[in-house]
Amino acid sequence: MEFMQKQAQMTKNILIYTKDNCPYCVQAKNLFTNKGEQYIEKKIGKDLTREEFMESFPDVRTVPFIIINAEKVGGYDKLVEWYDRPERSFLAE
Repeated sequence: MEFMQKQAQMTKNILIYTKDNCPYCVQAKNLFTNKGEQYIEKKIGKDLTREEFMESFPDVRTVPFIIINAEKVGGYDKLVEWYDRPERSFLAE
């Protein structure tokens, strides 16, 4: 039963908002790739306008902006912190 719970927790819905020429966006995508995570990328200026992004997330001023399982994680530094949480330690196994 515990294995099934861990397996369910490992399946994530990851959405990352990015823009061109953004080194932290590249780092976040590389972190996901290195961890074997699949993600959906929405690029500002291609998939949505800056205005649409600002309307959807009025308090967000930087990219990348990452959402995991409907949890607004934030940018790259917050993503690193998110993975370092003790309850996520099983992901390193």
